[in-house]
Amino acid sequence: MNPTQPAATPENTRLGILAGVGAYAIWGLVPIFFKQMVEVPAVEIIAHRVVWAMLLMTALIGFGRGFGDALRVARIPAQLAKIALASALVISNWLTFVWGVNNGHIVETSLGYFILPLFNVALGVLVLKERMRPLQWVAVLCAAVGVAIETTRAGGLPWIALVLASTFGIYGLLRKQLPLDAASGLFLETVCMMPPALAWLGWLVYSGQGHFGGSGMLSAGDLYLVATGPVTAIPLLLFAIAARRLPLSRLAFLQYLAPTIAFLIGVLIYHEPLDAQRMLSLAAIWVGLAVYSVDLLKTTRAGPV
Repeated sequence: MNPTQPAATPENTRLGILAGVGAYAIWGLVPIFFKQMVEVPAVEIIAHRVVWAMLLMTALIGFGRGFGDALRVARIPAQLAKIALASALVISNWLTFVWGVNNGHIVETSLGYFILPLFNVALGVLVLKERMRPLQWVAVLCAAVGVAIETTRAGGLPWIALVLASTFGIYGLLRKQLPLDAASGLFLETVCMMPPALAWLGWLVYSGQGHFGGSGMLSAGDLYLVATGPVTAIPLLLFAIAARRLPLSRLAFLQYLAPTIAFLIGVLIYHEPLDAQRMLSLAAIWVGLAVYSVDLLKTTRAGPV
């Protein structure tokens, strides 16, 4: 066993499950949070998200394990280049997600995260030259059918879903290649994002178009913008706790919680359209996920994950 990994005790497993459920539940509920800032442009929300997340992560790392891991990686040019690329993918993912949520596309954002596990399988084949098992082929083909149906329904590619799945999938691939925990990784990513974020917020202040602090005191809208930091950092830290205590197979099943919650929010709370053709598209993707889950269970029983 890796000495840095917590022991596989019932207490650690229970903590891992609670942390994983907490992380994915927050990620699933977060559309409601961003809907409270619908009058703020997505680019401004993301700029604030970067600033407040970095301040929070600086405080957490400073009072915790320190900046040693982050500084060690930052001194290696090849690793720093990967962090910069990961940052660009994250900011693209965040921007697409917030724009989608605040423009009435919560269901399509959930579609992106339903596709994500199957996109990761395809990414493993294309980039890592992995061989797909027969059930994985079936799962990916079902997802492709679902995307094709959604393309026909919408009269064009479901670009929000595809951008979310591709940016986060490639981001995950990059992060696996970096010897960093979640907290240090997010800290370095936000450091890379800070210059454009601060430049954009500075421009908004200069031009009088900013939505923060306009009344001279902290308003509810200002507090929501400040809260983007904890909303970014807390689920990521919970996920890190879960990832260290749970096998990959169990974590893979928990990941369906977030898009399921988001889907229900979009349909039941914000009454986004859900016609028969979209249901058919989602059904194809859900069948693909079911096949993927069966394959994952079979693989897990055959040997350790």
